[in-house]
Amino acid sequence: MLQGTGSDVGKSVLVAGLCRLFANRGLKVRPFKPQNMSNNAAVAVDGGEIGRAQALQAIAARTPPTTDMNPVLMKPQSDRTSQLVVQGRVAGVVQAGRWREAKAGLMTPVLASYRRLRGQADLVIVEGAGSPAEINLRDGDIANMGFARAAGVPVVLVGDIDRGGVIASLVGTRAVLDEADAAMVRGFLINKFRGDPALFGEGMAAIETRTGWEALGLVPWLNAAARLPAEDAVALDRMGGGQGVVIAVPMLSRIANFDDFDALASEPGVRLAMIPPGQPLPADAALVILPGSKATIADLAFLRAQGWDVDLFAHVRRGGRVLGICGGYQMLGRRVSDPEGIEGAADSVAGLGLLPVETELGRDKRVRAVTGTLYGGGGDFAGYEIHAGVTRVDAGTPPLLRFEDGGVDGATAEDGRIAGCYVHGLFDRVGARGHWLKVIGAVSDGWDRSEAIDAALDAIAGELEAVVAVERILALAGEAA
Repeated sequence: MLQGTGSDVGKSVLVAGLCRLFANRGLKVRPFKPQNMSNNAAVAVDGGEIGRAQALQAIAARTPPTTDMNPVLMKPQSDRTSQLVVQGRVAGVVQAGRWREAKAGLMTPVLASYRRLRGQADLVIVEGAGSPAEINLRDGDIANMGFARAAGVPVVLVGDIDRGGVIASLVGTRAVLDEADAAMVRGFLINKFRGDPALFGEGMAAIETRTGWEALGLVPWLNAAARLPAEDAVALDRMGGGQGVVIAVPMLSRIANFDDFDALASEPGVRLAMIPPGQPLPADAALVILPGSKATIADLAFLRAQGWDVDLFAHVRRGGRVLGICGGYQMLGRRVSDPEGIEGAADSVAGLGLLPVETELGRDKRVRAVTGTLYGGGGDFAGYEIHAGVTRVDAGTPPLLRFEDGGVDGATAEDGRIAGCYVHGLFDRVGARGHWLKVIGAVSDGWDRSEAIDAALDAIAGELEAVVAVERILALAGEAA
């Protein structure tokens, strides 16, 4: 099990890299994360949803993603509430102050999922959440040491040298852990190192001396990780850039599945502009994309509070194009209703009125992988749907997508300049991405995103093979209960 001294130390990438490393050796590998918190979700082959990081790790392990790989997923809806997903299915909404009570019964499904994975694999690589040093959260923990001790899984602690203070973070973690938890940690990795490794030799030795844990590797800055989808919204601040035709995406307060835009960000002829709160949508944008949201009505109010609705209407008057994905699609319609209070208080609000559709949110959630083509033959796509609610489209309105099974999705207006749909991953294949770039005057470089991700995983695995004590990690895994 890889745990971290804090969030964003690189646990997800290291687990993915190790999954690919051992899969390349011919082992049956499965990734596992007991508890995740993310609005970036993916569809598992058994029909439920899991964190996108675990779906990526499944790709790394060369195995289909299943709901057992992430049995508890928290999807924040507001500052104080999160939707709880257990083994791929929605199990309710949890208030922040009631999380200790809610997680009391979750160790049972967590251990059941873990044991099923163990029965399928030679090796299970587990990812912790946050840090075990957050001892205020230790009571009833299912994400870090609580799981490690219940399952009998040895721990490797990951520290991030790029943020500074890595010696203190590792030694400090040892200082605050109780003896039984500290005994689960068998070694440590230092991640994101830049420069000559010899310069940190004394640092590695100092950590070993002060913690009693074994040094298992000094991992360099992994440039290939930039080609992988990000799990956490903190990565949004690092997205964007480039030169060329401008595609603008407003950063909604509850933005979801924002890796929809990774393929666009990698196009050399595109400047992807992620617009933070307080800044206007750029007047030179050729396309504005309203992204998915975990709380459509709240984010529609947030969009209006930023003045982005005014910017969007001006963009349309200038002849610009607009695309809404999932929650963004719902916002583009005439009305969004939540009669059962799925996202919070029951409400019904006017939408932006740019598409002839109306949405009613409900408890039934649609979770499925889909393939098809843009309606009218504009290129193929492979993506997924994760949404609650039904959108009714006015008769005679052209759809945006045609599924392989013959169904359709979405709506278009203004001769196709304004469109929306429920499908995430719409730009990952060159067919659909190339169509959208062509209509805004850009040219795709012609790659499918899955190929780029696969190549990045192989590159990361190769780098880890050279710097990590791989055989020692395998030996530790063999000591698991």
